[in-house]
Amino acid sequence: MTRLNEAALERLPVEVERPGYDRAAVKIGVVHLGLGAFHRAHQAAVFDDALKSGDLRWGVLGASLRSPGVRDQLNPQDGLYTLVVRDGAEEHLRVIGACTGVLVGPENPAALVAAMADPDVHIVTLTVTEKGYRLDPATGELLLDDPHVAADIADLSAPRTAPGFIVAALRERKARGLKPFTVISCDNLPHNGRRIRAGVMALASRIQPGLSEWIEAEGAFPQTMIDRIVPATIPDDITRLEARLGVRDEGMVKAEPFTQWVIEDRFAGERPNFAALGVQLTDAVEPWEDAKLRLLNGAHSALAYLGALSGHEHVHEAVAVPALRAYVEALWDEAETTLSPPPGLDLAAYRRELMARFSNSALMHRTRQIAMDGSQKLPQRLLAGVAERLKAGQGIDALALGVAAWMRWQSGVTESGETVVVDDPLAPRTAELIAGADNDQSRVSALLTLSAVFPPALAADDRFAVAVMGAYLSLSRYGAVEAARRIVE
Repeated sequence: MTRLNEAALERLPVEVERPGYDRAAVKIGVVHLGLGAFHRAHQAAVFDDALKSGDLRWGVLGASLRSPGVRDQLNPQDGLYTLVVRDGAEEHLRVIGACTGVLVGPENPAALVAAMADPDVHIVTLTVTEKGYRLDPATGELLLDDPHVAADIADLSAPRTAPGFIVAALRERKARGLKPFTVISCDNLPHNGRRIRAGVMALASRIQPGLSEWIEAEGAFPQTMIDRIVPATIPDDITRLEARLGVRDEGMVKAEPFTQWVIEDRFAGERPNFAALGVQLTDAVEPWEDAKLRLLNGAHSALAYLGALSGHEHVHEAVAVPALRAYVEALWDEAETTLSPPPGLDLAAYRRELMARFSNSALMHRTRQIAMDGSQKLPQRLLAGVAERLKAGQGIDALALGVAAWMRWQSGVTESGETVVVDDPLAPRTAELIAGADNDQSRVSALLTLSAVFPPALAADDRFAVAVMGAYLSLSRYGAVEAARRIVE
C-alpha cells in the first residue's frame, strides 16, 4: 500500500482536512525536541493553524533524541501525518503539514545544533519527559554525575541531552550575533519553564564564560500548561485508518476534541499570533497548572492504578464502574480545596467536562499507559495536594488511596494474579524495597523511605503514613473497587 505523502494528498477522501497552504514556501521557525505523539496531536496542530492563517514562518523541524522510530515514520511521508480526533462515534481526520521533517540527534548532533542556530528559528519546544531534563527530583539541580551530562560538560561538540542541545545552539547563536530563541517546555510538569531553564543555565555556566549571563539577559523560558488526552497509537488504529484513506499512515496520532495551551507571556523574540490561534497567554500559569495536575492528572493516575489493578484496561471502562466514578468525585472534592482557580476557570464546569472526557470510549486510553513513570508523576499529581490538605488540617482519604494504589502497582501483579511490567525509572529500586519486606505494613513503610518520591517531612507525618497504610491494607483485603467504595462511603 502507498504511504501518505505530498503526492497522495489529492487522492484522499473529500472529508479529510488537508493543509491547504504551500508547504514548499514554509520556513522552519520551530524546532521540537522529542517528537512524540503528544506534540504531534497538540502543539504541531497549533503551528499548523498558524500556517493555515497565512503566516508561513512557523514550520516545525522535529528531532528525536533517542531512536529513529519517528523519523522512519514521518520522513518517507514528507512529514505528513493524520490527526484523528475521536468523540464517541464521531471521527474527524486532519492531515497536519506543519512538520517539515525529523532529525535523529544521536545520528548527527551537529545537524540538529545547526538547525536550532538558524536565524529563522525563534522557538524551541520540547516534550522529553521529566527524565530528559537531567535534574535531581529532590533538589531540582542538574545531575552532574549523570554520564550524558558529564559528557556534554566535557565536550559539547556532539550533545547528548536536551539541555546540551539547547546550550550548544545558544552558544552558536551568541557567536553569530543572533538573539536567543524562546525555549518552551510542553512537558506535563509543574514549573516546567523553570526546570528547563535550571538545566540550561547550570550547563551553560560550565561551558563558556559569559554564556549563562547572556542567556539570562536575552533568553526566555516561559511556564506553560498543556492539556489534551492523546492515547498511544496501536497497530489496529493504523490499519483502520488505511482502510479509510486508501494510503498507509505510519505516523498517525489520535486525540480527544478538547485541547488547551496556556503560555506565560514571556518571549525572547518573534512568535505566532498565539491568541488568535486559541492559545491563552497569561502572566500567571501556576493556577491553571495546579488545577490540571491535581484534578485531571491526579484523578487519571489514581484511576489508572485502581483500574489496572482491578482488570480494567481502559479509562472509560474504569470510570464506568460506579464505585470508581464516585471515588474520582471524592478525590476531586479533596483536591479542589487546595486550588486558587484563575479568572475564567469554573471548577464545577471543569469537573463535569473532565468526567465526560474520561468517559470518551472512542479514545481507548489504556490505564497501563497512564501508569507509566508513576514515580515521576506522583509528587505533583497527588502528593502536592496531600501536603496542602494536611497543612490545613483536612483529611486525605481519597488522595491516600491513589498513593496506596501506586504502591500496590509496584508489586507487578494485578488482583487476578496477572504479572505486569512496572514501567518506571525507579522500578528496580521499588522492587528492591518490596522484596525486603514480608508484610503489607513493612512494604508501605519501606516505600515511604523513597525520598525521590516522598519528601522526608511528608513521609514522617503520622497522619499521612496512617492514611496510606489504611488504604493499602484496604486494597490488599478488599480489592480496588471495594476499597474505593469504602472511601466514598
